[in-house]
Amino acid sequence: MPTVAPVKPPEVLHLSLILGGALRDADGTRLGRVGDLIVRLGGAGYPPITGFLATIAGRHSYVPAERVAAIAPGAVTLTKAKLDLRPFQRRPDEVLLRHDVLDHQLINVEGARLVRANEVELARLDGWWRVVGVDTGARGGLRRLLPKALAGRIATGDFVDWASLEPFSGDVPSMRLRVLHPKLAKLHPAQIADLVEAASHDEGEEIMQALGGDGELEADVFEELDSRHQLEFVEQRSDAEVAELLARMAPDDAADLVAELAEERREAVIDLLAPGPRRKVRALLGFDPAEAGGLMSPDFVSVYRQASAGDALERVRRSRLPDEILTTIWVMDTRHRFLGAVPLAALVRADPEAGVVDLDVAYLPHLRPDADFEEIARLMADYNLIAAPVVDAEERMIGVVTVDDVLEVLLPKGWRRRFGLLGED
Repeated sequence: MPTVAPVKPPEVLHLSLILGGALRDADGTRLGRVGDLIVRLGGAGYPPITGFLATIAGRHSYVPAERVAAIAPGAVTLTKAKLDLRPFQRRPDEVLLRHDVLDHQLINVEGARLVRANEVELARLDGWWRVVGVDTGARGGLRRLLPKALAGRIATGDFVDWASLEPFSGDVPSMRLRVLHPKLAKLHPAQIADLVEAASHDEGEEIMQALGGDGELEADVFEELDSRHQLEFVEQRSDAEVAELLARMAPDDAADLVAELAEERREAVIDLLAPGPRRKVRALLGFDPAEAGGLMSPDFVSVYRQASAGDALERVRRSRLPDEILTTIWVMDTRHRFLGAVPLAALVRADPEAGVVDLDVAYLPHLRPDADFEEIARLMADYNLIAAPVVDAEERMIGVVTVDDVLEVLLPKGWRRRFGLLGED
């Protein structure tokens, strides 16, 4: 059997060893100094080097990649000495590796975290020099502090593949983050919110502006942000824009955000809501935020006791509520008084013609709107509840407190980063 020669991995070049190096003509004559490398984003695969910025006789010159014969540590060699001495003008999706990437934060989508590019790694693939990743570790920073003769001996440390990265635009408005890009679209709203909170104000603003193209995703991310960041990102929005955002948020989260608004702005925003959301937000604002009424969501699925299992399942199918709200179907009498609960699984298993009242309707202790947090937590723990019903003085069900509402109060702010779920590289 013939021996197959092993595939030689491509040579990796460190950006820091190219920057400041000599720009030479084909005969080796020094023409100037390399100042930056230009890549264009937006295409598939690793972004190619499309040009170089060089300083020649005190002037900044642009060198297209097609005129470069070789790139090596300390030198970039041209095929011919003809240069374009016109001022460089950035084109759409162009990124300067030194100016825009090196020493900047990027989004590591695979890890849902921010990383710092201490070094940029290049390799020759498919006939082009391309950016293949960044070094986020101490070796990348150390290499740049040492003389180039020594720096070249330091291998790549904490390498992050460029396929997992998304850069910020910095001062390039035409290169804004696109959250619908496949790299970012697969993140959970809570992960995006963590990125926003960990980023600088400008970086966080860029992420939030990118979310504007998907209103539902933007609302989901807002629900995960802490109150300080929520206010930060609605401060410059008009009342109408804030009301539009609130209408897409869960009512309890919308009420929490309204409560944080300046008093003189609060009523103006509420008045711009549609009647349904406005009624829910006003009702929730009337409760103490530390008690069951302030923690509950007024959204749930309930049926009369006379309904069939098929009728109840049809209500679930038509509902647009989040999946976690639909795990329990609440049962009431004709006067809307709370009777108990039926798990969704029991409805799925039941004969569609069977009456809900004939199923195993579990009567659960319920909460009053003024129940304190200790009572809420004790009830949910004692009965292993995912959601606990809240009823008014006439036993009519007005909302549910879910387990995530309890966890949000129990866990400290910034708990994801504290416990390593939003890691740092």
